[in-house]
Amino acid sequence: KNPVKDAEAKAEYDKYKAQMGDKEYHARHILVPTEEEAKALIAKLKAGGKFEELAKAGKDASAANGGDLDWASPGNYVPEFSNAMVALQKGAITDTPVKTQYGYHVIKLEDTRPAKVPPFEEVKQQVNESLQQRKLQAFREELMKKAKVQ
Repeated sequence: KNPVKDAEAKAEYDKYKAQMGDKEYHARHILVPTEEEAKALIAKLKAGGKFEELAKAGKDASAANGGDLDWASPGNYVPEFSNAMVALQKGAITDTPVKTQYGYHVIKLEDTRPAKVPPFEEVKQQVNESLQQRKLQAFREELMKKAKVQ
């Protein structure tokens, strides 16, 4: 009874595209619990230490891969991390530790590339299904609010 209109789907797609941005970033990071540890790592890196080796001391899942976070858009990360990452030049490492809710990060930017967002026609069906699910959820919640439970 309540189909998703093309305009709604296109608006949702445009919102997603704007969130993604026009670039993807390939970064590595080392996550440690304290600022002192992060500063010590930066000093070791400046003295010629290999990022991939030092990253193995990191406290997250990427440590085993030398801190590799693969390709992602800045929107995939918490703001403090993505702001520091996008400010880096290719091959550069953050000069100071980046504090987030997870701890302290030392970030290295490997490379950037234009983001690949599939054309609207290619993902229209998925966008429609997602919006339909959201509408259904909202409708169910509305019914629950009106229901009298005794």
